[in-house]
Amino acid sequence: MGEAPYSSQETFHQSLLNFSHPSHPISNAIYTPQHPSYPSILQAYIRNLRFNTSKTPKPLLILTALHESHVQAAVLAAKKHGLQMKIRSGGHDYEGTSYVSDVPFFILDMYNLRSIDIDLENETAWVQAGATLGELFYGIAERSKTRGFPAGVCPTVGVGGHLVGAGYGNLMRKYGLSVDNVIDAKLVDAEGRILDRKSMGENLFWAIKGGGASFGVVLAYKINLVRVPEVVTVFRVERTLEQNATDIVYQWQHAAPEIDEDLFIRLVLDVLKNDQTGQKTVRGSFIALFLGDSERLLSIMKESFPELGLLKSDCIEMSWLESVLFWTNYPIGTPTDVCLSREPQTLVYLKRKSDYVQEPISKQGLEGIWKKMMELEVPMMGFNPYGGKMKEIAETETPFPHRAGNLWKIQYQINWTQEGEEAANHHLDLARQLYDYMTPFVSKNPRAAFLNYKDLDLGINNHDKESYKVGSAYGIKYFKNNFNRLVQIKTKFDPDNFFRHEQSVPTFPSY
Repeated sequence: MGEAPYSSQETFHQSLLNFSHPSHPISNAIYTPQHPSYPSILQAYIRNLRFNTSKTPKPLLILTALHESHVQAAVLAAKKHGLQMKIRSGGHDYEGTSYVSDVPFFILDMYNLRSIDIDLENETAWVQAGATLGELFYGIAERSKTRGFPAGVCPTVGVGGHLVGAGYGNLMRKYGLSVDNVIDAKLVDAEGRILDRKSMGENLFWAIKGGGASFGVVLAYKINLVRVPEVVTVFRVERTLEQNATDIVYQWQHAAPEIDEDLFIRLVLDVLKNDQTGQKTVRGSFIALFLGDSERLLSIMKESFPELGLLKSDCIEMSWLESVLFWTNYPIGTPTDVCLSREPQTLVYLKRKSDYVQEPISKQGLEGIWKKMMELEVPMMGFNPYGGKMKEIAETETPFPHRAGNLWKIQYQINWTQEGEEAANHHLDLARQLYDYMTPFVSKNPRAAFLNYKDLDLGINNHDKESYKVGSAYGIKYFKNNFNRLVQIKTKFDPDNFFRHEQSVPTFPSY
């Protein structure tokens, strides 16, 4: 680290101390590169090994906020010194934008702000941004066997990033997205003020329900809990091409978005290779959550999706909290308090991309996809069905616009374990090849994408005077017709573009 950054680190450090509240000392929350715990604090929430190399740019310091006033101090000091602030809650952002930058920056790490306050009588909860989904789910289940919350199935994801990017999971066909169940929030704005829904106004409140980390630091969300039965049923059924997967996947496309809204069936496609013979096949894994018992599930499947051939022996009844573990691939019988662990099961190098599908793909189209997947070998695709509640909510209700008209969302998943740029470039290329191949089958004008599956291939905002143009490239894909409203709100509430990152919402050009 050269002289200039070091002196600015010192100045900024001092500024944080000056802005901090005397009754809540900030010094214990500051980790500079000279601090022995700096490397472990930095790496604790890096969930993509691509951004944990010796070449990855490192923050001038990390502020692990212990109190709301520390967040205010961070905003005011960073604004004064023109320093970029990266906000991290769980670190699951796929492109590392909450803890990496190509300009001098610091990290505001929210992981200590993790309180969860559940009000069962009113069926609501306040949850701070640094809590994980696992902590939230466990906290709810501890209080009630018949309450849940619609959010992602990975317990180590941070609530802050998940909800600010809309947040979805296997309850979305019944209850919509996480943000469809948010009723209030606490936010530190660009002036360092703490605002709630009433004081921030409906426009800003709308923007932070899925518009990304472009408008302020969300401290906490107030959420509505939802009803879940005491017994839910899950299954995981796998079919290869030799077991008629083409016909079954073809039927899944028609059944999954239209089936009973109590049932969510994700389809994961991957390639199996026989090491002895070198022969390849495509496997479809059908993974389900059903809000009810196996008897009712079997009758729904028999009527709406008989092609899968679901058997009673495939069905496993359990509590809603246990189903979270099943979906995260923990072995059956794993104690549910594993939800409280902040250690991910595995750490890999990864790349993700996304798409939306609006018309079923023909069998011929599917066969072409299988051929391409077998040629590439590595990428997986996850298909998440829509329909149900997702098509009832208007596109303009939240910044997240991908509602009626979408049959399912694709997540392209590519993981690798080899270090180095060569391996990274090879795997990134495979992901892009499959994405390119899928062009005829997915949404057009725009080819839409999901903000929480962040993908810098869609464009990077360097925040110069062309930023609005660049921002609209990815902004229209993520937000469709809601993009301009987000830009208006951004321009009004953060005219200096303080809350910025590689794909933040830009302000309107001032020239």
